[in-house]
Amino acid sequence: MEVVINVRDIELTERLQEYVEKRVSRLDRYLDVLEEAIVDLRFVETARSAADRQVAQLTVRGKSVLLRAEHRSEDIYAAVDSVLEKIERQIERYKGRRWRSRGDGRSIGELLAKDEQESGEAGWRIVRRKRHQLRPMSEPEAIEQMRLLEHEDFFIFLNEASNQVNVLYRRRDGALGLIESEIG
Repeated sequence: MEVVINVRDIELTERLQEYVEKRVSRLDRYLDVLEEAIVDLRFVETARSAADRQVAQLTVRGKSVLLRAEHRSEDIYAAVDSVLEKIERQIERYKGRRWRSRGDGRSIGELLAKDEQESGEAGWRIVRRKRHQLRPMSEPEAIEQMRLLEHEDFFIFLNEASNQVNVLYRRRDGALGLIESEIG
């Protein structure tokens, strides 16, 4: 597998280059159809948080496969490690979908056609549904409920002040954000 490293606003030291090439070249162990890996490393000075300034992006191409992941961190080596973990998870999902056992005699083309029908046009599908009763509450109450229920990413509630559905979510910098819905 060919490994291409592109850098922008960051110095590509010999140590960093060897580290990236060694780690990325191992990906073809997981999936032998991979032909090329493009690693983009950059320093983003305008990032909101200092912890998001080192960016590693990895694009992996091969016969009938294209995978991409990006991770931001305060350390470029940590960003590279995280982006590799993301790609490895994507490869496992890809292999699970494409190379699952089909001992019933169907061709791979039939299996792929069925897979595409099941997943829909966008490739996304709903695998689980949940019901959530919305109780009117204030924003501080919603924050407390989010903390008590240990919902780390988001919490949906009915804002008692506006009588609208709101989403409280955790931002990358660790602070909270609030999405206020409007009927359009």
